[in-house]
Amino acid sequence: MTLILDYDAGNLGSVKRACTEVGLNAEFSAHPDAVTQAERIIFPGVGAAGSAMRSLRERGLDTALKSAIASGTPVLGICLGMQVSLDYSEENDTQTLGLIGGRVCRFKLNRPELKIPHMGWNEVRVKQSHPVLAGIEPGDEFYFVHGYFPSTTQPEHALAVTDYEDDFTCALGKNNYIGTQFHPEKSGRVGLRLFENFARWDGVWQPDGAAPQNGGDDHAE
Repeated sequence: MTLILDYDAGNLGSVKRACTEVGLNAEFSAHPDAVTQAERIIFPGVGAAGSAMRSLRERGLDTALKSAIASGTPVLGICLGMQVSLDYSEENDTQTLGLIGGRVCRFKLNRPELKIPHMGWNEVRVKQSHPVLAGIEPGDEFYFVHGYFPSTTQPEHALAVTDYEDDFTCALGKNNYIGTQFHPEKSGRVGLRLFENFARWDGVWQPDGAAPQNGGDDHAE
């Protein structure tokens, strides 16, 4: 069973509808035991990093997520779910989960025609091959709504970029974890393709050119 993590961060219904569209059996849960027992996990969210982290910690979901990742469970983080998977967010000066190295930064725009939040459709350019991003072609656009963006300390884990004034990383991957800044559940056909890929993914991935590794010791920071 695929678990959609429910931690009062919203956006769950559209994620489940996307899962249903691609034949992926998914259920909501906020219980730590369900997280550690799930076959795969979708970690969505909209809102603020500080309140999201409080909710995760109060429920024990932060520890459960780390345990699931350490055990090799495939995990897909979306938008806020991806952001709080890094080490730190500038939003409310928040220490986050540390599942993948990096920090979340606020856009500092110097062009008056660009607004915060970055909202709407934008091209996603894949920089490293990944099973969940398979089939994304040049010119494919995904839907974004965000005022902060991820900046990884480990460039080998940057999978894709998009442009908003400058290029920024919009997809990150490490072992059995992948996260996207964009919303695949709101991105039509190309977004459904990503969910189809995630439904088939066994959680195995290494950066382009990296030697294969065994074991799960490096799944969590």
